[in-house]
Amino acid sequence: MGKMTVRALRAVLVVVLVGTVCVQAAMVWTLVSGRDPEDGALPLTAFRVITILGMVSAQVALVCVWRLVAMVRRGTVFSHAAFRYVDGVIGAIVAAALLWFAVTAVNAPGQRDDPGVTVIMGGIGLAILGVALIVLVLRMLLAQAVARDVEATQMQAELDEVI
Repeated sequence: MGKMTVRALRAVLVVVLVGTVCVQAAMVWTLVSGRDPEDGALPLTAFRVITILGMVSAQVALVCVWRLVAMVRRGTVFSHAAFRYVDGVIGAIVAAALLWFAVTAVNAPGQRDDPGVTVIMGGIGLAILGVALIVLVLRMLLAQAVARDVEATQMQAELDEVI
């Protein structure tokens, strides 16, 4: 991975992380300060709480990707240590999907005249879960690569003993 690619990715990760923290802070302040312009209307408050939690899941994924990029730069990504970060990304995506289903459930009563919106939102939730499955498949590929790397290291050690 080139230096410019890593720098660009890290810049994007920092901007997104700072942006989500700022939005979270503003939303938490609105919830706890009593200065809610909508006077704490129940659906809006639920949407805000779900949004705050959704940003937490995005932040977890950002930190895990940051760590994986660092491992790629050091050449240590093909190790068992990488699995914890890939699992973190998978967990964050699943959490985001579950939060999206919560948004769909909170929004559904307001869509009685047009239930297609709820169906579309449910489909988006399934698509988010599909992304988690894609990352899970990539994790399996990483596991195979790590196993092959370990096997190659063992074979090299045996060959070194013979020579």
